[in-house]
Amino acid sequence: MEKEEWDNRTSPVEFLLLGLSNVPKPQVPLFLLSLMIYMVTMFSNMFIVVLVVVDWHLHTPMYVFLGNFSIVEICYTSTILPRLLVSFLTEDITISAQGCMTQFFFFGCFAGTECYLLATMSYDRYLAICQPLLYASLMNWTLCLQLVAGSWLAGLLMSTIVTGLFSKLQFCGPNAIDHFFCDFAPLLELACSDTTVLSLVTFIICFLDVVFPFILTLVFYICIIVVILRIPTSMGRQKAFSTCSSHLIVVTVFYGTLIVVYMIPRTASLRQLNKVLSFFYTILTPIVNPLLYSLRNREVKGAFENALRKTVACIESSYWL
Repeated sequence: MEKEEWDNRTSPVEFLLLGLSNVPKPQVPLFLLSLMIYMVTMFSNMFIVVLVVVDWHLHTPMYVFLGNFSIVEICYTSTILPRLLVSFLTEDITISAQGCMTQFFFFGCFAGTECYLLATMSYDRYLAICQPLLYASLMNWTLCLQLVAGSWLAGLLMSTIVTGLFSKLQFCGPNAIDHFFCDFAPLLELACSDTTVLSLVTFIICFLDVVFPFILTLVFYICIIVVILRIPTSMGRQKAFSTCSSHLIVVTVFYGTLIVVYMIPRTASLRQLNKVLSFFYTILTPIVNPLLYSLRNREVKGAFENALRKTVACIESSYWL
């Protein structure tokens, strides 16, 4: 197509999110279920953040990483679920072009940050298990804060680059996105301008933002498993494994669904499966993570019990006054 023809095309001012448009009506039960998921996700992750802030026992690098991870989960879910809730309640499936790009930017930013935070938490567990005598000197507060800041900056920078290139594309033809949020592949299908540069840059950034942290995480856990298997007693192995089992489950669930979602082809027969898996890793995973860390972590449960006792004591003292 000639350049003049491209110039005469105008991108749509809004898109239609068709992802869940085939759900039978009424959608009120689905709205209530999604609202409950959102509220539990927000409360449980905020609960982890508050515990890390107020309990001095949790003022260690491991829990600083966990607190930031919970903040990412809160932001991550909030980029998708509120818009989905509005769709269920009002049956309005439109989203403005600016709103779509904004959602795409923040989703990419928080997803990238989460990948690097998972790698950072794996490195922390590697030092704690494989270098226990040097842990305090190696994982000092300076390095801890640098790793946290680096994780946030990496997600922000890479999402800014991809979104900047995406916003320069022209979209023509049907403005219907076959997904429940503005994701990369569904949006790319609607582009009618040349996407070669965008695809190449995105491929490089996906390697830096997803594959590279995944490889680091994998290497750290291979080292951890090797060290744990060398521990002579079963009790010692169990104790060592318990310090990283929650994180290992989170990593497996997150990367497992992420790889399946973006590796399976977007054929007509597999698109529904793609949406289900996307729903799982973007909405259901953030609600599972704090439960894993709180139920399987003795220090978090201890901090919760202390906070509960202090709250009850405060209520009783105010009552008697």
